[in-house]
Amino acid sequence: MFRHILVPLDGSRLAESALATAGWLARKLGAQLTLLHLIERNAPSIVHSERHLVSAEEATKYLDETSRAPALSGLRVATHVHEVEVSDVARSIFEHSAELAPDLIVMCAHGTGGVRRLLFGVIAQQVITLGKTPVLIVYPASERRKAEEAGEIRSIIAPIDGVVDHERSLPIAAGLAKALRCRLRLLMVVPKIKDLTGSEGAVSFMLPGSTRIELEMESADARGYLDRRAKDLAKTGIAVEAETSRGDPAHAIISAARRLSSDLVIMGTHGRAGTEAFWEGSVAAEVAARIRIPLLLVPLGKRDD
Repeated sequence: MFRHILVPLDGSRLAESALATAGWLARKLGAQLTLLHLIERNAPSIVHSERHLVSAEEATKYLDETSRAPALSGLRVATHVHEVEVSDVARSIFEHSAELAPDLIVMCAHGTGGVRRLLFGVIAQQVITLGKTPVLIVYPASERRKAEEAGEIRSIIAPIDGVVDHERSLPIAAGLAKALRCRLRLLMVVPKIKDLTGSEGAVSFMLPGSTRIELEMESADARGYLDRRAKDLAKTGIAVEAETSRGDPAHAIISAARRLSSDLVIMGTHGRAGTEAFWEGSVAAEVAARIRIPLLLVPLGKRDD
């Protein structure tokens, strides 16, 4: 499981929203934390309505003070300030992940609505695009329930689609559920015709009857597939349940998370960001833009199509 967690911080209270979850995970998993600050070239004097850290000296002092925060009490915490100014924050985080070798990066998504979508695409999802390290996105504490503010994870949702290469996130979900002794809910969403996009949408337009029958068959197959996966996981001592749904995948994932009062969603992503993700219908990007609970994204690598 995760043994080394990297937390990039920019000096703002918003970014520090990641500390509760990162600290809770580190304590439960016996992991080391590394707090990272990058000196950004031509950085604004204010970030998220707070003074920006622009020198190595004040960044070092900030990280030292932050490492002694109550949420990190008793943990192994290291700090790292990159003193050479950088212009590409996402790439620098990626390069530091190669240097520091964390197996999990925890970041806070700043802003709401379109602003959060933009910042998520520019920073966090680009980190996923560049590297192979899973990224846990948490949201400002003001948007979350008290239990989540404390970083606790009691219930996990793992959306899967039956494609082996897409389910690299499932072992991580299962491993976390077992290590944290929490409930795991497997979710498979079979779209309706109106929810199909791209080439699938074009085929459904030309052959609506056959597409509808195929989707109904997929829905029945999904139930059996999920039951088998749940049964296998239950044999390892995990409290696991399975659920199938019909409709738009992103909407179904978010609705299930709310309905089940889940604390974490874990899913794979090919890491497409920004307008590319919008036009290609990235489910992970849609979920990240609209969800309000921690989201763990596991890089799957670039798609060939």
